[in-house]
This record gives sequence, C-alpha cells and structure tokens, in this order.
Amino acid sequence: MSHPTTDTILPIPDVAQPTGHPREHRPKLYILDYGAGNVRSLANSIKKLGYEFEWINDESDFDRAEKLIFPGVGAFSQAMDSLRSSGRFDSLIKYIQSGKPYFGICIGMQVLFASSEESNSTKGLGVIDYPIRKFSTVDGGKKKTVPHMGWNSSWKSWHPSSSSTSSSSTSSSEQDKVMLDNEDYYFVHSFAALLDPSNPTSNEKIKDFAYTLSRYGSEVFVSSVKKDNVFACQFHPEKSGPAGLDLLKRWLEASPESLSAPTTYSRGVWQPTNPSPSRSSGNGLTKRIVACLDVRSNDQGDLVVTKGDQYDVREKSTSTGEGGVRNLGKPVELSQRYYLEGADEIAFLNITSFRSSALLDQPMLDVVRQAAETVFVPLTIGGGIKDTVDPDGTPRSALEVAGAYFRSGADKVSIGSEAVLAVEALLQREQRGEEPLSGKTGIETISKGYGNQAVVVSIDPKRVYVDTSNPQWKDEFPAHHLESLVIGDNATSRTAPEERGKAWWYQCTISGGRDVRDIDVVQLARGVERLGAGEILLNSVDRDGSGKGFDLDLIKLVKDAVSIPVVSSSGAGSPGDFKELFERTESEAGLAAGIFHRREVGIDEVKEGVEGVGLNVRRCGLDIV
Repeated sequence: MSHPTTDTILPIPDVAQPTGHPREHRPKLYILDYGAGNVRSLANSIKKLGYEFEWINDESDFDRAEKLIFPGVGAFSQAMDSLRSSGRFDSLIKYIQSGKPYFGICIGMQVLFASSEESNSTKGLGVIDYPIRKFSTVDGGKKKTVPHMGWNSSWKSWHPSSSSTSSSSTSSSEQDKVMLDNEDYYFVHSFAALLDPSNPTSNEKIKDFAYTLSRYGSEVFVSSVKKDNVFACQFHPEKSGPAGLDLLKRWLEASPESLSAPTTYSRGVWQPTNPSPSRSSGNGLTKRIVACLDVRSNDQGDLVVTKGDQYDVREKSTSTGEGGVRNLGKPVELSQRYYLEGADEIAFLNITSFRSSALLDQPMLDVVRQAAETVFVPLTIGGGIKDTVDPDGTPRSALEVAGAYFRSGADKVSIGSEAVLAVEALLQREQRGEEPLSGKTGIETISKGYGNQAVVVSIDPKRVYVDTSNPQWKDEFPAHHLESLVIGDNATSRTAPEERGKAWWYQCTISGGRDVRDIDVVQLARGVERLGAGEILLNSVDRDGSGKGFDLDLIKLVKDAVSIPVVSSSGAGSPGDFKELFERTESEAGLAAGIFHRREVGIDEVKEGVEGVGLNVRRCGLDIV
C-alpha cells in the first residue's frame, strides 16, 4: 500500500476551518495530513462532534498544538519519507516527547514503530521498539485474504485484577475509558503489529503499549496502543460508525492532563485471546452488508437512485413513448437512511455516461461530499474512474480523477470496463513474452498512489451456455476458458435442479453488460489482482433483479481464484439469500440495491438472519451520533 508523493498532494477543499458549537475554551487541536487519501471523513467526524481544528502547515504549528491527530492510509516507507522530506520528522518526535496528547490512526499508529516488513530499509519513529509485519496469506492450511478489510472487534489486552483496580489513580482511570471493549471497528490494512507466539520474549516489548488486541484468523495483532500521552489505533474510528465517533468524542473531551498522565498503574492479567465466546470462531471479521446506489441523471438532468432488471433502468414504455428513468430516491438521503439502518458500507455507482469528464461532473462530486458529512462508514464511488480528456483538451489521469473523489470523502473507487481492457492488454503482453505490467493502467497508478485497499474492481460476467449434445463438446471447448466452466450436474446454486444436463462458462462484459469480451471471469479476477486491485465487486448479469439468490457457483469460482476480498452482488430477494451466501461461500460481503430501496427487505432483517446461523455481524450498540 502506498500514497501519492508530496508533490501530487492537492488541497482538501471546504473543510480546513470547521466551525464547532460555542463552548468553553478547548485545547487547540491540529491534524497532520501527509497526503494519504481520504482525511475529509476525519474532518467531518470532528466537525460533527462540534470541535474545531487546524491543519499542520509548518513546524511552528507543532508548538501551538495542544492535541494532535495523525491519520491516513498508506505505505510505511512513503509516510516516513514524507515526514522527512517535509521537515516534520523532528518536529513530530519533539511533539511526542513533550508529553502532549497524540492520536495516531492507521498509518499514524504504524509510524510509531521501529520498522515494517513493508520496507525493511525504512526506519519508523521508534517510539515503540517492535516491528510491523505482514499478515499471512495462508492460515491453518487455508487461504486468507489480504488486506484485512472489514469490521473486527477489539478487546482489552489487560484484564484488571482486584489489586490493579484499587491502585489505579484517577488520571489513569480516565485514560482507561478512552476506548470501549468488544465494539466492532473498521479495519483496512495488510501489515500489523502481530504478536509472535513462537517468541514470547519479543512480545514483552509490546506489552507496555498494547491497549487492545484483535484477531484475524489465527493471528493476533495490536489494534490500539496507549502509553502516557500516546494513543493510536490501527482501525479507522471516523469510518467505524457510532462506536468510532464515540471513541473520538471521548478522546476529544478528555483533558490534556488526563491523556498525558504517566501510565504507572498495574494493568492486571495479560489476555492474548478474546474473552467473548461469540468471537471465538471464524476469521474475526463480521460479514458485511453493503447498500448499493446506482446513480444516474434522469431525463430532467437530476441525479436519482435507480435500479433495473438486467441493467434496464427505465420504466416500461407507455403509449406515448419510452418510459422515464426509474426514480427510487435521492442519493444523499438514501445513503443517510442506510447508515442509520446499519449498513456496513455504501457504494455509489455512477451509471450515467459523463458528458465531459469525471472531474467536471460536479453534481456527483457533491453527492460524495454531502454523504461524507453524515455517513461514517466506508464509501465507494464508481463510474468514470479512468484516463480521460476534458473538452478543452486537458488530459486527466485515472489517478487524478480518483484523487478528486478521495478528497471529496470517498474511501474506495470502483473500476469496471477499464479493468477488462487492462487485463486483456496484460494477457496479450504476456503472450508476446513482454513484461505484463505496464505500470500505466488506472488500477496500477491508483493502487500505487493510494494503496490497493482503495481500488475495487466491479466485474459483470454473464453465463454462456454450451451445446452439450455433441459428445465431443469438452474436447472442442476453448482451453483458455476451462477454469470458468461449470457443469450443471455439479452446480450448487438454488437453480441447480433446472441446470442439470447443461454446462456454461462466465464471459465478462463491459459498458454495463451491453458488450461482451473474449475473457472469462477467472482470467479477469486474477488479472485485476495482479494489477493491484484490493477488492472485487462481483455482479451477475443473469441474476440482476431476479430475486433468485446469489450465483454461488460464480462466487466460488472467483473466491478460489484470488486472495483479495470479494463483495457478492446480484440476485438477493430475501434475508435467506444472504444466509445462503455466507453459509455456502467464503464471500466477505453481500451487496443489494433494489430490495433495500423499495423497503422489501431491511438491513437489520438481513443481519438478524445471518446472526441467526451463528455468523458475526456488526450491531450498532450505541446511539447514532
């Protein structure tokens, strides 16, 4: 994972001076932004909680700051290089050593450590003498997806004993209330402060700092650290819904004196395993429920949320002509509704062809900006994320387009048709014996600039049935598509009984399912992972709007082919479809649109069903702030 160099960083509009509610004097809060993607959400969260802040603009701001937050997603080496090249390395060290409160988020936590396997030649701040290491991609003989992406619980690493409780000072007790126990928070990272079960001596170096732990498969890692004036978390509180906002609120409300008090009390008994029985199974992550909003302009030019069957979004034709675009609501209002109803993520897919360029499509940028002000879970934006040229001849790169959406509040960008063309070109170069990766595709440049977790590829395959009446059909079937071939007698989807005696392969499409390409879903999935995608949004042209349930055979093909998370889409018509998806496939998330828009199924209803079969889901245990 990485992020743009300092000379590619553009200013964050509109949020530099948020206005809080009139209150008593508060400590002067500063945010250190080193250019790693979406920090607008943190700014919006602080503004939502009624606090003011300023950005660190030069070294003198460190002296003025009474509290400091260092957020961001990115690469360890790029973050450290940015601190050094900007002249802020020494100032940050001096600030931390001064004893004033420090709050690090994601990369803001990792830079505190001595080193990282992400870049063995790069030294961190060295506040914590412990290494950052990469998650294993194999766990107990099974494949484990990396990045670690989604909602996971954290538990206190020390269980207070009666003696430690009685000896705690008031200030230490205040410190210990910063973070709630066993709440779900949103993580997205490939490297972590992993405990080493084979080297207990090494673990002793982290125990003084480890505040909470989390588990991903069999690996346990430090999800937050707290010692004296330093507090930092691996997850993103600004994207962790009510629990994350509550954490931010506690830290903001705490006095600098309590946050800076020396950690001298006895912490009790070290507990490297989660004490909650309900969290003892699975890989630790909850099953994500994603609400998708297909956004396009209607015939009057207004942006609306729409939905169709097999990608047809117009009402049935009338006696006077073609029907209008189906209007299921306004995008910002619907996104707020889904956040309040407990959606784990929200995706905006712009299905309007851009009249000029994505950067000139201000209404869509405004949708993301407005949604990010009140929606504190991850936001994905798709549509038009590609190299393009403005009407005046100004070239715009996919990286530049993605950057505009990140600065508007998006956490991920989704690439569709361009990904298919990029993988076709990759396979052609490979066949010619050339270097398959060009380094120039949108997936590659955005992944390099903002990290692979910021790049989602939306795949739209459709079934192509094979004539099985010919006894020699298997011998004549194109060898390069064999890995996506499904024999109906072995099918596992709900429609399996009607598929007996049939066979098909999954051909990929572009342009919203209208055009087909000679590339199958396995080739495409593997190709986009090689290019640097961090997640796949897997649709089904055949199942879209059908209510027949997810295409489990398609999902299993893709899950077996890649080591990155898969969000499964198309076909959901009831809560039972999500239960079936998660019980019978390894998919990390299930996505739906129309059934949520029309209130045929509620998000909470879906989560109840999934939870009822023993799977973990995120529940909003706090009031929505």
